[in-house]
Amino acid sequence: MHEMECRVLSIQSHVVRGYVGNKSASFPLQVLGFEVDSINSVQFSNHTGYSHWKGQVLTADELHVLYEGIKLNNVHHYDYVLTGYTRDTSFLEMVVDIVQELKRANPNLVYGVYPSLCQPYYVPENLHPVYKNKVVPVADIITPNQFEAELLTGKNISTEKDAVEVMDLLHKMGPDTVVITSSDLPSRLGDRFLVSLGSQRTLMPDGTKSTQRVRMEIPKVDAVFVGTGDLFAAMLLAWTHHYPNDLKTACEKTFSVMHHVIKRTISYAHELAGPGRKPSPPQLELRMVQSKADIEDPAIVMEATVLTL
Repeated sequence: MHEMECRVLSIQSHVVRGYVGNKSASFPLQVLGFEVDSINSVQFSNHTGYSHWKGQVLTADELHVLYEGIKLNNVHHYDYVLTGYTRDTSFLEMVVDIVQELKRANPNLVYGVYPSLCQPYYVPENLHPVYKNKVVPVADIITPNQFEAELLTGKNISTEKDAVEVMDLLHKMGPDTVVITSSDLPSRLGDRFLVSLGSQRTLMPDGTKSTQRVRMEIPKVDAVFVGTGDLFAAMLLAWTHHYPNDLKTACEKTFSVMHHVIKRTISYAHELAGPGRKPSPPQLELRMVQSKADIEDPAIVMEATVLTL
């Protein structure tokens, strides 16, 4: 019997050169067996970390037209929707409308959100309430960093207990899976590591919800990458699909993929730049195609600790 295909609608930015947004998410999802339908929220020559970039921005009306075309052909059945960086309020509100309509058609649809609310991009402050009041309530998976998690909940994180409370607040707002991708909490392995925390609510057969929480220590990397957040959100979506009630394994697979891709990228960038020279943005583009085997079947190099609180 054939396995039913799993289809993702990914509404993110597109670059001609390099990896960010849909370019960061589509290939890894396809490698893991997902059909990916992409809507490009922007089309730029390259990411904005370069000295120059050119391109076009999709408006909310243009997004609606594309979605209408899909709908008219009755091919708008999706298992997942994934969205990333947006800097336009009306566009974001249109995304929410589309997600709500798709969820009415398929109540099991899972919406994954990478809420890029902070640098390196400038996100207008009028987007914050849209994320808080409209996007997060319809989201099922959310991958904020500490700053974004604090912004969305209005609560600061200075201890592990605070982080758990923030994740619980985010659960109450909507999403059943929350991963704080990086935080300033002290690592048990020393200052060369970042701490990431995850929490997943699962509906039990008796109708109650149980919560699994995990913690991971992530090695710090001395370089600025673009597109890693988009890759992370895509991988978490994929691995939670393959391990639906096992956040520990899903996180270990996701973070291990990230580790392999980043490690390969940084060693290649340093090789290109030459001894003692700082790699440039083009040299630091993610080595995505070269990491195909690691994306498909990552050697687990990041282990998660299950928190008992």
